[in-house]
Order: sequence, then structure tokens, then C-alpha cells
Amino acid sequence: MQKNNEEKSFSKVRLNWYPGHMAKTKKQIIEDLKLVDIVIELLDARIPISSQNPSIGEITKNKKKIIVLNKSDLADENQNKQWIEFFKSKQIPAVTVDSNSGKGIENCIKQIEKIMEKQLGEKAQQGRTGKRIRAMILGIPNVGKSSFINRISKRTTAKVGNKPGITKQKQWIRINEKIELLDTPGVLWPKFENEQVALNLCFTGTIKEEILDKVEIAYQLTKFLLENYRKKICERYKIEENQIEQILIQEQPENINIYEIMQEIGKKRGCIMSGGNVDDEKMARTILDDFKNGKLGKITIEKVK
Repeated sequence: MQKNNEEKSFSKVRLNWYPGHMAKTKKQIIEDLKLVDIVIELLDARIPISSQNPSIGEITKNKKKIIVLNKSDLADENQNKQWIEFFKSKQIPAVTVDSNSGKGIENCIKQIEKIMEKQLGEKAQQGRTGKRIRAMILGIPNVGKSSFINRISKRTTAKVGNKPGITKQKQWIRINEKIELLDTPGVLWPKFENEQVALNLCFTGTIKEEILDKVEIAYQLTKFLLENYRKKICERYKIEENQIEQILIQEQPENINIYEIMQEIGKKRGCIMSGGNVDDEKMARTILDDFKNGKLGKITIEKVK
């Protein structure tokens, strides 16, 4: 896309995305739910709604559940607190976790044990002592499931082994003396009814950039950041706020104004081709990577309404 092409518009993202193996995975999850006591649903703290597979709520409705807001270190701290309260209002316990550093993992374990305390107490009264809590972890691709499992299992990923009968061929990961974890592959859903959901998943890298126009996705992210976190753009790319304001009030289509700001970012970050023009692809990749890696600061895309 070139700046002088003023008829260029950034189209909305429309995606149907459901590889065959994901349908098979969903069927397997439904079967495996019979084996577990509690579901651990991993969400991306920056996009708690978009990273929540809508079909999971339906198939897990009869199970105890805990929400884990992973990558919370990349999200707005005030919004993290609000999301915890939001899920609490839905009678679903929620915790924040940073799987890379391990922050919040111990609290997550305590919450799982707390949720199951009454049920285990009842079993103990029936003489069934020593029974471990069986947990299933669910989450869409790229939500950080592997990092979470490595942290919560202290990187040993110790296999408990196959159990006779109903758990034949199931590999369980021992978390501690009380909890065993059953992993599941990440699964998306057949169709994104809400185009903003698809965009949010693009921002965080769940939908691979190769199948999309990277510049369009970076445009949509830049537009959001200018509206909600403008100072972070200014700080990261060393652009004066009044310069951004002057560009945005120009009497030309909004997408051209925002593209001009993206060009400024490209110049600041050295995304230059031979001849002195900005390399759009490199510029877009820089903006998207800066967001995904937390270099723009703590940002939450989806806020509690």
C-alpha cells in the first residue's frame, strides 16, 4: 500500500478458520471431560473475551472451573483487576498469571485446591482419602498453555502414567501431591461472528500473519492505540503528541492520516528501503511485534464494559 493511493481502504477482517484437526480435538475434549473434576481455562489477559472459545462454555457448563488470565504482565493492571471482578460476578473464580516469570502460579494452585476443598472433604468422609484433583487445561492456540504447564509442573512435566480402565492411554501431568493435569491441544472455533474478535486474535498472534495483510492488521492496531494509548505510541517511537494531533486533524480520509503516523513510526524505527521510502511490511511487523512483546507497555485491548 502506498500513501498516494488515497482510494486504498483498510478492509475488515473476515475469516472462517477451522482446520479439520480442531473438530476432532473438540470431540476428544468432550470425551475427556468425563475424567476430570475441574477445568482450567487459559485466556489472554489482553483479550479475555476474544481468547475465550465460545463453545467451551457450553461443553464445560457442568464442571467446576477456574479462569487463568495469562500474559497478565503485558496487560493493563487496572483492567486485570476489573476482569477478575467481572468473572467473579459470573460465579467463576479468576486469577492472573505470568507464565514466563511464574508470577501467580502458586496462587492459581491454591485457588484450584480451594475450589475442590468441599468436594474432596465429602469424599474423605466417605472413606475415599488420598484422591487427587484431576484438572483439564483448555485454551486457544498461542495463549501460553505450554509455558503455563511447564511452570505449574515446575518444568518437570512428570507423567503420572496410564491408569487402568477409564483413563487408558491418557497421560497425566503431576502438579503436586493433590493435583494431576490433563493437557489438551489448543482449539479455535468454526467461524468468527464478530470481526473485532478476529482482529484481536491477529494482534496477539493467534491467527498467523501469513494468511493476512500485515499492514492492514497493523493499521487497525495503530488506530486502537491512538484512540486508547496515545502516550505509549509517543513514548515508544519518540513522536511528539502535537505532531500526531496535527496529522490526525488533516482534511483527508482517516485511514490516510493514520497511515502517515505509521510512516513516521517506520522512519523512527529505521524501516527504510533503498531510495528512502518506508518499507510497509517491515513497519507493520515492527508495530505488531512491539505490541506482542510488551515494548509498548501494558495494554489491554478488551476492557470490561
